[in-house]
Amino acid sequence: MVTSITSLGKNGIYDWLVQRVSAVVLLAWFLYVGFEVFTADPLDYLAWKALFAQTWMRIFTLVALVSLCAHAWIGMWTISTDYFTTRILGSSATRVRFLFQFVCLVVLIVYFVWCIQILWSI
Repeated sequence: MVTSITSLGKNGIYDWLVQRVSAVVLLAWFLYVGFEVFTADPLDYLAWKALFAQTWMRIFTLVALVSLCAHAWIGMWTISTDYFTTRILGSSATRVRFLFQFVCLVVLIVYFVWCIQILWSI
């Protein structure tokens, strides 16, 4: 049995709820940005910069970014606990699972910091 020490939530129901709420937030963000892309008269750098210069859009994007990271982490954690088992990998399953989760976490942190730097430097 896999312990949930590296899980985002305290139990599966909490992770399920975070996954669904983050999906709704991401859908709302993508629909709005898609609407802006298709309805912008001149879609150029200045229009894009003006959209993301508004504080509410930056906050909305930041919430979408946090949702994306939470959604990705829960998904990758689930993959690692479902497929990196002792039945498949033998005695090295715990090490492989930990390494996989560590790499995923580092990548998510780097992308998160990079996106915040881009978002708030506009």
